[in-house]
Amino acid sequence: MLPEKKQVLIVDDEPNLRKILAAQLSRDGYDVLLAEDGEQGLALLREHHIDLVVTDLKMPKVDGITLLREALREAPELPVVMITAHGTVDTAVEALKSGAFDYLTKPFDKDEVRQVVAKALKTRQLAEEEVLSAPRDVPGARFGIIGQSPGLTDLYGVLERVADSPTTVLVTGESGTGKELVARALHDHSSRRTKPFIKVNCAAIPKELIESELFGYERGAFTGAVSSKPGRFELANGGTLFLDEIGEIPVEMQVKLLRALQESEFERVGGIKTIRVDVRLVAATNRDLKKLIAAGAFREDLFYRLNVVSLRLPALRERASDIPLLGEHFLAKFNERLRKHVVGIEPEAINLLIAYAWPGNIRELENVMERAVLFCDAQKLRIDDLPAELRGVSGTSASPPDLAVALPTDGGLKEHVKVAMSRLERDLVSRALKQTGGNVTHAARLLKISRKGLQLKMKELGLREGMGDKSE
Repeated sequence: MLPEKKQVLIVDDEPNLRKILAAQLSRDGYDVLLAEDGEQGLALLREHHIDLVVTDLKMPKVDGITLLREALREAPELPVVMITAHGTVDTAVEALKSGAFDYLTKPFDKDEVRQVVAKALKTRQLAEEEVLSAPRDVPGARFGIIGQSPGLTDLYGVLERVADSPTTVLVTGESGTGKELVARALHDHSSRRTKPFIKVNCAAIPKELIESELFGYERGAFTGAVSSKPGRFELANGGTLFLDEIGEIPVEMQVKLLRALQESEFERVGGIKTIRVDVRLVAATNRDLKKLIAAGAFREDLFYRLNVVSLRLPALRERASDIPLLGEHFLAKFNERLRKHVVGIEPEAINLLIAYAWPGNIRELENVMERAVLFCDAQKLRIDDLPAELRGVSGTSASPPDLAVALPTDGGLKEHVKVAMSRLERDLVSRALKQTGGNVTHAARLLKISRKGLQLKMKELGLREGMGDKSE
C-alpha cells in the first residue's frame, strides 16, 4: 500500500525551536518539513501534501496569522497549530477565530506538543468524512450549501428562522452529509458572525482530556499544565461553539456540560473562579442519541437541552437530483486545484453518478470527482474515468467491483491480493508522474503522500530507472 506517514510542516524563525520540534515529531513517527518564515512556509505548502502546520505567531516577512489565512484558503481542512509567547485569551481568540485548530504557549513540554499534534491529525481524519466548505456563488447554493432538492428546501426554511437566534441546535445525519457546513451557516447568518466560531470534534479528544478541552485549566492543575489555558467555551464567548460527535462525550462529563449550557457558567479544571460566557451551541452527531440514552451512554436531560431545534441532513441517495449540481461544483474545484481543463461531464457518466448509492455521501462523491478529474484525458469526464464500483452499478445498488484478477488457482488469496494491489499502486503512481511531467514533488502532492514516501514507492515498483527525479 502507498505510505500513509503524516507530514508536518514547522514554521518558526527560531532555529533552536525548529530543531527541537523537528526532533520530537520525527521520533513520534512523522515526516517533518522546516521553514524559517511564513513566506518559505507558504512555498512548501504549495509543493507538498501537508497534513498539519505548526507555526509561530510572530515572524518576519509573513506572520503566523497571514500564513494561517493563506493556508486555509488553499486547503480549508488543513489543521494549523499556532505557537505564541503571548498566551492571552485575546491572542488565542484571534488565531482560533481565523481558523487555527489550537495553540501552544511558550514554554511548552513534549507531552503537550504530542497531545495537540495527535488531536489535530485525528480531527482532520474525522473531518474528511464531512464536507467543510462550498463557495456561496455556486449556482443552486443557499447558505453555502449546494442543492435544490425538497429535503434541502425544507432545511433552508428552518435555517432562515433559527440562524439569528440564541437557540441550541442539534444537527443529525450520516457521516459525509455536511453537518459542519450547517453549523457554519447558522453562525455566518447570525448577529454573532463577527465573533468566534469554535469547533470541537469530541471523538478526536481522549476522554481524560475532554474537561480541560472544553473548560480550560489553571496552571498546576495536572502534570504538564505549565501555564493556564482557556477552554473552548471561554474562547467562543460571544460567538458559536460547535460540538461535533456530541455522542462521544463520556457520561461523567455530560453533567458539567449540562450545567454550562443551563447556567452559562463553569470553572476551569483546578480553578475556583466561576466564569460566565455567552455562547450559542450547535451540536452534531451521526449516532442515534435515543438509543444511547436507552443504553445508559447518554443523559436524557442533556439530550432535551440539546434538542431544542433538530435539523436532519438527508443522505446523498435521498437527494440524487442534486448530484449534477454537486458534480459541476467539484469539477470546477478540481480543475483549478489540479490545473486541468475538463469542460463537463458526459450524460452517461452523470447517470451513473445518480444511480450509485453513495454510502460515503458527499465526501465520497468529492473523492470520486477528484480522482476522475486527475486521470481524465478527454474534454469531458466519461464513464471510463469513474471507479469500477460505479461502472458496475445497476439500479441503485452496486455490483462487486471488477478487480481484473483471475480467481486464484495457486498461491492463495493473500498472494493474489498482493499482486493486484501492486498493479493498482503502479498504475496510480505512473499516471500521477505522467500527469506532472515526472515531477516527484507534484506527484506526491497529488497522491497525498510525502515526497520521500513516493520515492521509496517508485524504487519498490521499479519506476525510478530512466525517469530521473524532477523536483522543480
